[in-house]
Amino acid sequence: MNVLLTSFDPFGAEVQNSSLEILRRLPDRLEGISLVKEVLPTQFVEAPRRLQTLLREIRPDLVLLLGQAGGRKQVHFERVAINCMSARIPDNAGYAPQEIPVLTDAPAAYFTNIPLADLVRHLQDRWMPAAVSNSAGTFVCNCLFYHAMHQIATESLPCLCDFVHIPYLAGQSHVPPNTPCLSAESCVSTIREAISFLARSSE
Repeated sequence: MNVLLTSFDPFGAEVQNSSLEILRRLPDRLEGISLVKEVLPTQFVEAPRRLQTLLREIRPDLVLLLGQAGGRKQVHFERVAINCMSARIPDNAGYAPQEIPVLTDAPAAYFTNIPLADLVRHLQDRWMPAAVSNSAGTFVCNCLFYHAMHQIATESLPCLCDFVHIPYLAGQSHVPPNTPCLSAESCVSTIREAISFLARSSE
């Protein structure tokens, strides 16, 4: 099985990104599964462009797109990507779209094609900090997720895909006081187990 894992670089005024820190800690192989790891820029235009190339070149069986969601208490597996960009802050290229579609003449939303409820239940049964999220926001995370699902649908790519939001990590710099955090170890374990479960479920 071939798995593509992506993360984002730090954005805004932050010098770290929890998704990048977790990506760095994940192995290149897991139980015979090949993990291809790529860091994408936090940019509305460039990140989807690079992902489009990766999907066509790697032809992965599973894609997990990792991003940071400061303030969340668990690793959140996203249910849906919506066709909307509305930025609270500019991306790393200085672009801040407001209330415009990710793609014109495209569906209002795409749902993940992984067995979401079964996956999260499996992780929770093992006391892992996992939950379902019903909103990936309207920043670059949602934009990338939407592009991925649109490409999978329009090019009939045989792969599972989901976006995974990682909370701030314990010890991460520039985290506001009293903000929820998770340990890097618990996040890595959750992603590893998610990959193993999804690999088994696709057999």
